[in-house]
Amino acid sequence: MDSAVIIGAGFGGLALAIRLQSAGVATTLVEARDKPGGRAYVWERDGFTFDAGPTVITAPDALKELWSLSGRDIADDVTLVPVDPFYRLNWPDGTNFDYTNDDAVLRAEIARLEPADIAGYARFLEYSAAVYQEGYVRLGAQPFLDFGAMVKAAPALMQHQAWRSVYATVSRFVKNEKLRQALSFHTLLVGGNPMTTSAIYALIHKLERDGGVWYAMGGTNQLVAGMVRLFERLGGTLRLNAPVATIDTLGDRATGVTLAGGETIAADAVVSNADLVHTYKQLLAGSRSAQRATAKLERKRFSPSLFLVHFGIKGTWPGIPHHMILFGPRYKGLLADIYDHGLLSEDFALYLHHPTITDPGMAPPGHSTFYALAPVPHLGKFPADWAQIGPIVEKRILDEVGRRLIPDIHDRIVTKFSYGPADFRDDLGAHLGSAFSLEPTLTQSAWFRAHNRDDAIANLYFVGAGTHPGAGIPGVVASAKATAGLMLEEPTT
Repeated sequence: MDSAVIIGAGFGGLALAIRLQSAGVATTLVEARDKPGGRAYVWERDGFTFDAGPTVITAPDALKELWSLSGRDIADDVTLVPVDPFYRLNWPDGTNFDYTNDDAVLRAEIARLEPADIAGYARFLEYSAAVYQEGYVRLGAQPFLDFGAMVKAAPALMQHQAWRSVYATVSRFVKNEKLRQALSFHTLLVGGNPMTTSAIYALIHKLERDGGVWYAMGGTNQLVAGMVRLFERLGGTLRLNAPVATIDTLGDRATGVTLAGGETIAADAVVSNADLVHTYKQLLAGSRSAQRATAKLERKRFSPSLFLVHFGIKGTWPGIPHHMILFGPRYKGLLADIYDHGLLSEDFALYLHHPTITDPGMAPPGHSTFYALAPVPHLGKFPADWAQIGPIVEKRILDEVGRRLIPDIHDRIVTKFSYGPADFRDDLGAHLGSAFSLEPTLTQSAWFRAHNRDDAIANLYFVGAGTHPGAGIPGVVASAKATAGLMLEEPTT
C-alpha cells in the first residue's frame, strides 16, 4: 500500500495518519471543518480559550508512542502536566471526595465516607487491574474481524463476569452509595451507562491509577496541534474545509474520495473517522453492501448526547479544582431517564471543567474559563427543538453551578455559549446527535462493534469511537493502532 486517505481529523484519524505516515504510506487527511480535532474543537472568544473536549487526558504512553514511531519526543510539541486531584466529586449535601492515585490520600477519602469499605476498595482495585490487563493491554488494540476472535476472548470475559454492569460489580466490593457512584461514573465519560456498561470498563480505574490524568498546556487543542505538526513533519497532508461527498468504489474496492467541491483524491485505501451512520448512509450511498450495513447500524443503541455551557467569568477560583463531578440528588433514576426513557429531567449531574486553575493563560488576567457539561438523551429519544429549550437548560445549569460553587455567577459572566445535541448532529454529522457513537454495552463491544475493516469492501477501514475498542482518547488511539496493524501487515489487493 503506497497511499491512503483518511476522512476526519479527530484523535482517531490523526493517530492513524501519524502511524501510516511513519510507516512510509503517503497519507492525506481530509477534514470538513476549519480546524482539526473533531470533538476536540476550540473557540477563542473575548480573550478566553474554550476547549470543546475531551478534556481528560489519560494513558499518556499511548500518545507518546505516536512520536516514538519516528524517534521523536512528545515533549517537543506538547506540554503535558499532571492534574491532581483527578476529580473532586461533590454531592448536593455538600460532601466532597477527592479522587486521586495517591493511595494514602485516596484511602483517607474512602475512610471519610465509609471506613469499612477500605478493604473492599482494595479488592476492587485488584479486579480493575485484572480487567485492565485483559481488556486494554491484551485486547484494546486487537481488531475483531470475525466471531472466532470473540470466541477466543470469551473465557477471559466470562471469568471477569463481563455480563455484569460496572455499577453492579463495584457494588460487590463497596457498600457506601456515594463510593459506588465514585467508582462507577467513569463510563459516562465514554458514553456508557454505569448501570448497563460491561464490567470490563472498570479497567478505566486502573488506567487512571497507573497513567494518571493529564492536561495539555494551552488546552486539548494544543495536543491536537502537536499531532498535526508531527504528521506534517513526517510528510503527511492535512486538508481543512474539505468535506467529503462520497467514498468512491469500483466493485468491492474503494478507489478514493470525492470532495464536496468535486475534487477526487485517489488512494490505495480509504479510512473513515467520520460518524459510522453518516459514512455508510451518505458517503457510501451507491454501495449495496453499505446500505445493508446502514440498516443494521440504525437498529443499534447509540450513546446519549451532551449539553455543554462554556462560560468565561470575572475572578479566579483557587478553591475549584481542574475537574469536578457535581452529582445530582438521583443516580440510577437520572441514568434511566437519559438512557432508557428519553426524558430531560429537572435534576442533572454535571461535569465541570476549570482549566484556568492549571493554565491561567486560558483566560484574560483576573478571569477564569469554565465549561459545565450535562449528559442528555440523544435526538432519537428526545427529539426536541434545542434552539428553543437550549437557553432554558443553559440557565438551569448555570444556576446549579452558582448554587453549589459560585453564588454570583450570573453577574460575573463576561461571555458564554452553549453546544448541544443539534450541534453534534450538524457540525460532526453525529447520528442522532450522539456524543460518543455506539453505546458501549457488552453486545456492542469488540466483534459486535463496527469492525476496523469493512466486511465487504476490502480496502475500506474505520477508526474512532464507533469501532473497537470505543470512545475516549485511549479508546480511539487504540483503535488507530488496531487499524494500522491491519493496513500495514495485510495486502489490500
